[in-house]
Amino acid sequence: MMAGRFAGRRALVTGGARGIGAGIAERLVDEGADVVIADIDGEAAQRTGDRIGAWAVQVDVADPDAVQAAVAATGPFGVLVNNAGVDAFAYFTDVTPEQWRRLLAINLEGVFACTQAALPAMQDARYGRIVNVGSEAGRIGSKGNAVYAAAKGGVIAFTKSIARENARYGITVNAVLPGPIETPLLREMDPKAIEVVTAQTQLRRLGTVAEVAAAVTFLAAEESSYVTGEILGVSGGMALGG
Repeated sequence: MMAGRFAGRRALVTGGARGIGAGIAERLVDEGADVVIADIDGEAAQRTGDRIGAWAVQVDVADPDAVQAAVAATGPFGVLVNNAGVDAFAYFTDVTPEQWRRLLAINLEGVFACTQAALPAMQDARYGRIVNVGSEAGRIGSKGNAVYAAAKGGVIAFTKSIARENARYGITVNAVLPGPIETPLLREMDPKAIEVVTAQTQLRRLGTVAEVAAAVTFLAAEESSYVTGEILGVSGGMALGG
């Protein structure tokens, strides 16, 4: 670990109250960043912020006006980690229009809203690091998660497009795609389902929050200044198949 490599940088981590987002926020704080956790659960965000030494703000990323207000009140940011997301298992023929809209609003439109709010200040500063947390489901598909996979596939295309538009400003935009990661939420799944997704990885194990956080912080750091528009799987080789 390179302590202090984010000194002087302000970072926004959405969905940072728990799980992968909390791990990313903690790693950035440990390495010197001034971190703001944004989460729809304001109380949980505050608890995590108090624990790791970060600021906290309650915001629904699916509400563009609320996002703009939150970024204006807590920014500007040199680092943006779009991590907020939600999933709901359902075979596609059982998906309602309301479920479709909700999953896209949080998983894809939330990335749009947060990026649009934070990007102008980065362009003015001619510096920025945007890391979008997607999912391998967006690259290879996922049975029973068609809407989630569609949203995360959109995140991949969005990442590449924003990278192209903003390279001239010295802003890099990349995405990390976790596979099955050891979190309390995952452990709520049926044990057999966990066995299935674990077997889909080449390494035949679950990943850790720390492993995802390490990938995100690399892409947010100076060492990755020549990396943009890239999609990095942190999934034990899940995308390889077989």
